[in-house]
Amino acid sequence: MPTDGAELLELEREALERIGKASDETELESLRVGYLGRKSGRVTRAMRGLGGMAPEARAAFGKAANQVKRSVREAIGKRGRELTAVGALALADGVGISGAPSLAPASDRTPSPADLSLPPRHPWRGGLHPVTRTVREICAIFRDLGFTRARGPEADTEWYNFEALNTPLDHPAADEQDTLYLEGGHLLRSHTSPVQMRILEKHEPPVRIVAPGWVYRRDTYDATHTPAFMQIEGLAVDEGITFVDFKATLAEFARRYWGPDTRIRFRPSYFPFTEPSAEVDVKRIVRRKDGSERATDWIEVMGAGMVDPAVIANAGLDPERFTGFAFGMGPGRIAMLKHGVDDLRRFFECDVRFLESLVGRPW
Repeated sequence: MPTDGAELLELEREALERIGKASDETELESLRVGYLGRKSGRVTRAMRGLGGMAPEARAAFGKAANQVKRSVREAIGKRGRELTAVGALALADGVGISGAPSLAPASDRTPSPADLSLPPRHPWRGGLHPVTRTVREICAIFRDLGFTRARGPEADTEWYNFEALNTPLDHPAADEQDTLYLEGGHLLRSHTSPVQMRILEKHEPPVRIVAPGWVYRRDTYDATHTPAFMQIEGLAVDEGITFVDFKATLAEFARRYWGPDTRIRFRPSYFPFTEPSAEVDVKRIVRRKDGSERATDWIEVMGAGMVDPAVIANAGLDPERFTGFAFGMGPGRIAMLKHGVDDLRRFFECDVRFLESLVGRPW
């Protein structure tokens, strides 16, 4: 074990010489352990001897030992990079590493020319998330039907989230078990419906909007629920809008999104802010691999209805003059139906392999 500066320098010279001649990564790792290993490395053992030295000699020897340690570590790293490059060239030449004569130091090698005929690696392009893509597709259809895109704050007040939408604060939906409350009478919106009230307050009808955005609820994270998810709100208010307009608009959307043979049905339901209210189901035509077709079962895709007169009045409009319809859908659920995904959580696991399987190309 070195005990003075001269012996340290000799140890460094020996280590650097042996490292420079290492012919493969196994030999290089053996040298690393032999010189820098925690238990028996020669440089490591030299540094452990500092405790037995006189104080005046300890500082100088410690500084020199640290310099040797740093020099050996850098030499090992450099030689490792050289061996890695040698291995890549050997593989490109079509020979095994063990049979490649290029394991000599890099300065003694003549690199082989690059094979420009090899196919390149696909660039890391990324892409739109399936739910984001679904939102854009839905909004594009409604844009063609005369709707504009709107948005509102995700942290809203009890008035806009509940009371203005004909939902009293003692309604079960306003319970703390279902809604995420903030300080000062604010909350994280539990649906995108507050956007329709803000739009009606600022814009005189006719109004036709779709409002996609994130909403938040105290839901259990499972195959069909998540505490944060996307929702798309739709609203049309004008003079003389009837249930016929309502049904025709949603039927046209369904045909454009799922195909011209898509059927649509309305089931009576209840929502505080619409009257009458309905659950909207679709039945699609699916083409099998053999070219034949089959109809799916009825699938629920959205809740909807005619805007309740109380909601129109809360916006400062005359419910005797203006009528309208509203609807809300979850693009996450629609993306599940479109891609045949049975677990909503798959969309949020950031599994690139899963995302690539949906877009049909490297992500």
